[in-house]
Amino acid sequence: METQGNKRRKTIFSFFKPREPTSTSEEHSPSNIDISNCNDQYSSKSQRVEIDVDSLERDPSIRIPIWQHPVNQRDEIRRAYIKMGPYQPIMPVYPRTESGQQYRRFQSSWFKQFSWLEYSPSKDAAFCFPCFLFENKKAHYPTFTTEGFKSWKRVNDGSRCSFLLHTGGPTSPHNNAVNSIDALMNLTQHIDKVMNVQTSEEVQKNRLRLMATIESIRWLSLQACAFRGHDESLSSNNCGNFIEMIRLIGRMNGGIDDVVLEKAPKNAKYTSPMIQKEILHIMANKVRNKIREEIGDAKFCILVDEAKDTSNKEQMAIVLRFVDVAGFLRERFFAIVHVTDTTALTLKKEISDVLDRNNLQISNMRGQGYDGASNMSGAWNGLQALFLRDCPYAYYVHCFAHRLQLALVVAAERETSIWLFFSKLTSIVNLVSASPKRHTELRSAQAIEIAHMVATGERETGRGCNQIGSLHRAGTTRWSSHFDSICSLIDMYKAVIIVLESMVNEGSSNSLRGEASGSLIVMRSFDFIFILYVMHKIMGITDLLCRALQHKSLDILNAMDLVSSTKALLQTLREEGFDSLLMNVESVCTEYDIEIPNMNACYKGATGRSCQQKDSITFEHYYRVGIFKAAIDFQVTELNSRFNDGAVELLMLSSALEPKDNFKLFNAGLIYSLAEKFYPGDFTAQEMHYLRSQLEHYKCDVLCHESFQNISTISELCQRLVETNKSQNYNLIDRLIRLILTLPVSTATTERSFSAMKLIKTAIRNKIEEDFLADSMIVYIERELAENIDSDSIIDEFYSLKNRRAQLQ
Repeated sequence: METQGNKRRKTIFSFFKPREPTSTSEEHSPSNIDISNCNDQYSSKSQRVEIDVDSLERDPSIRIPIWQHPVNQRDEIRRAYIKMGPYQPIMPVYPRTESGQQYRRFQSSWFKQFSWLEYSPSKDAAFCFPCFLFENKKAHYPTFTTEGFKSWKRVNDGSRCSFLLHTGGPTSPHNNAVNSIDALMNLTQHIDKVMNVQTSEEVQKNRLRLMATIESIRWLSLQACAFRGHDESLSSNNCGNFIEMIRLIGRMNGGIDDVVLEKAPKNAKYTSPMIQKEILHIMANKVRNKIREEIGDAKFCILVDEAKDTSNKEQMAIVLRFVDVAGFLRERFFAIVHVTDTTALTLKKEISDVLDRNNLQISNMRGQGYDGASNMSGAWNGLQALFLRDCPYAYYVHCFAHRLQLALVVAAERETSIWLFFSKLTSIVNLVSASPKRHTELRSAQAIEIAHMVATGERETGRGCNQIGSLHRAGTTRWSSHFDSICSLIDMYKAVIIVLESMVNEGSSNSLRGEASGSLIVMRSFDFIFILYVMHKIMGITDLLCRALQHKSLDILNAMDLVSSTKALLQTLREEGFDSLLMNVESVCTEYDIEIPNMNACYKGATGRSCQQKDSITFEHYYRVGIFKAAIDFQVTELNSRFNDGAVELLMLSSALEPKDNFKLFNAGLIYSLAEKFYPGDFTAQEMHYLRSQLEHYKCDVLCHESFQNISTISELCQRLVETNKSQNYNLIDRLIRLILTLPVSTATTERSFSAMKLIKTAIRNKIEEDFLADSMIVYIERELAENIDSDSIIDEFYSLKNRRAQLQ
């Protein structure tokens, strides 16, 4: 019995001795894999190593070989690389390599001949993409997988071409690797899917279930809504936006209701937070790929700005500006990146990483748009200087909107009376708007005033007319908000007076009554009314420029024209606008019983004592020269100082391309000088000869063509050249026009992206992950691209990323 018991206790391990694990110096954990307490990379199946596929290195000479990754992650990494495709950077000029007595270099045309080819800029060598994916520890062709191929003279060598020899016959290692790629991406033929084959009806149910998830995620992302709820259990009355959206779709469609949530298989509900993030990431990547396709091989410009989010993290927004194939100027939000600091080196590294991951070469950068901070605009170590070292044609332009803000703020601070006016204006707005009670009194007084004016015929009625508004506070970063504040006070002047009088009579404290009394005295003074309408006139002129600089399609030449017209209008106002302005101010003062000084009387400043009077001037001279002309002169001086690009040779030469006034400024010599001096890397010596000839034909053809009459901007000219197919005949001129359009104007698009960030990352959602934030923002901002993504393509990519338990194909 004892013998039989011992026999029963014997197992297969009784006959084999376990092999001791050995470690070799050749096997090591790659730096971008988080492996803890693991000496053997071939660990048990239960040990899962998470890999960030988005951070995989793309440069063939730097990236980690596939065989060094954990076994259970290799297929996932292969799929990620296949999705990104071969690394094929297009560079204007590749480095030269000495070969005997000649110099040779890599050619970008080889990418079209050999689709599997990759190029490493850091090593100046060619690699094979399929062989890299399926190489073993002992590589068949180390030259094309680890070492890199550099013998360029052996490429165009007929039948002895090294690339052809590497490709080999149908059963060569290279072609076996190509077939392995097709087999890996054909999930329906994988053994686990063949053994557990599902009917077509089950597959359709799985796709329908995932479709409901995709559409729910798309809608919530486009509306900047949170996905998850506080309690998503079955007993919860509110399971969050995502689950409730799926239930709503199910109630509207019985077919969907039969396959989602509780009626779905427990291992394929597609409602977990991880699935939500995967699908959103796929959607965001498709938007990025669409933007990348729009750019193509065109030159581009980067617009960069930083801001703090709700969780006090520094976020950097990256926007790409380019001209698409149809000739339309585009500004596309591309990425939001968390940066640990805002030094120029850190920002450059993060921007370069984003561009490199999307196969956008710094050598194709033709413009930089930032604010005027020293870390961005520094001439020696600023971000713009660092990029100029890599690409000398990436010209830096200080954001026009930021320059205008600085010009107007400095001009307001230099004139004491203007500064005091805005200080008093802010105090009045804060005093009246601080309390809900006073805010209600203001709206009631305004409603009574509007009703009276409508009854007396002073106001017209109609849709959208006679809206009851509120006083606007002036912001520190938007000068247009000062104009809105002034306009709101002019519209609600009488209502504000009524509220202040009520506060003086019925204030809850002496300090409140005293503050209201002081504000009332200020508002009933002639000085305040005069400056109020002076600034309304001046800022009405500059506000057009403020708003125009927010447009994505504004080109730099048109922007400079708007700056010139703004200065001209201010000068006209200075010479001719005082008398009409004074009459308007006097009529307002008469309406509200405000004392009007005698303009011919002697003006006495300060306390009125004779010893404090510097000059014997009249009130008319004081208001005309001391306030009106001084305010305008300060504005014009600051505009001339901040917008001094009219003297920059690049813009002077570019103006020769402007089509306004029937190509009045056209000058073939200046256009040729523009290409020769500022864009020599975009035109070969032979093309410069062709450019002279094209300019002569362009002058006789386009300038007199009826399709090109009455156009005013260079952006319209570019579109018209494409529409009439003349961009093919004058391809060099079209190229030059696109380079000028690529120059940045303002960083308004980046600032709008921060507004979107505030909607997505709120105080309640302040722990949102960086990748999830970036994906949510690009889907929300570039909604026109996200809305057109086919759901079936999302399902197919979702299925191909990793092994799924339910079949979707």
